[in-house]
Amino acid sequence: MKVAVYYSNDDIRIEERPVPRISDGEVLVRMMASGICGTDVMQWYRQQKAPRVLGHEMAGEIVDVGADVDRFRRGDRVFVSHHVPCYACHYCREGNYTACETLHTGNYEPGGFSEYVRVPAPNVKFGTFLLPDRLSFEEATMIEPLACTVLGQKQFALQRGHTVLVIGSGVSGLLHIRMAKLQGARVIATDIDQYRLNKAAESGADHTLHAGAYSADELRKVNDGRLAECVIVCAGSKQAVDHAVSSIDRRGKILFFAVPEGDIALPSVRCWRDEISVSFSYGAGPSELKEAIGLIAQGRLDVKPLLTHRLPLSDAREGFRLVAAAQESLKVVLVPDSAATQALRE
Repeated sequence: MKVAVYYSNDDIRIEERPVPRISDGEVLVRMMASGICGTDVMQWYRQQKAPRVLGHEMAGEIVDVGADVDRFRRGDRVFVSHHVPCYACHYCREGNYTACETLHTGNYEPGGFSEYVRVPAPNVKFGTFLLPDRLSFEEATMIEPLACTVLGQKQFALQRGHTVLVIGSGVSGLLHIRMAKLQGARVIATDIDQYRLNKAAESGADHTLHAGAYSADELRKVNDGRLAECVIVCAGSKQAVDHAVSSIDRRGKILFFAVPEGDIALPSVRCWRDEISVSFSYGAGPSELKEAIGLIAQGRLDVKPLLTHRLPLSDAREGFRLVAAAQESLKVVLVPDSAATQALRE
């Protein structure tokens, strides 16, 4: 089978590997769509474990079922989470599933950027979800990123009328905009790219501001003279950190959904004096995944406008280039070569 192996952002190699064999409790899935995440092109983060088959936003069709699997059958359309909790450790008993060591260390084999994927028994049990009929494989690649958004915003308890500043209007930023609008918040978005600012406006942002000319004064001009109750950082740059700190109101909350390489310096005295809360969000648990599936399937949150490119697995290098360039692309989805050929013919 074909796999796309990550060596660096500019070095994605299509290689041949045997189709994985499954054991009891496992399933084999034919990948039908796998999204390239922004974290996949964080070279400082990914290259530490290279070479590696990445891909964790994967949906496909079950083609083989191991013994003791009774919830799924061949032909089922599924989304498969790469990370699942154990439900037995201290963190899981407290409901803090993303702190579970099993969640951080588990995965499926070899990764979503391959023609076939072996799903281990824990992932079959806790991380495999049947897709509603109305959900396409491509839309299903947005389940995991949306679930991460859902978990991140649970830290806010947003209320109608709150002002949310979203810094960075890539895929994660746009999902945060859409989620915040669902909860009745006023949303202001920034980015350095006009294409993405336009997408932020299309996603419901009440105002968009170019990050290159951004200041807290500009925020006040469009927000009735006030700073923001909530700031969500979806850009991995020092400038994004500085903008977040300058834009948060007293007793406000900053969520780092993305982080820059290296440590972050925060003004501790101001955070203390103004009672500013700072938090970080990583991943999602099974409950957020279920919630994300419902939001998409019920039509409450439309992800189709965020799907901008559909490429065959053999063109994975081009897909990574598009995502790393962060210009006129949002979610780039890889599909099997045969599916891409069929789509081109259609």
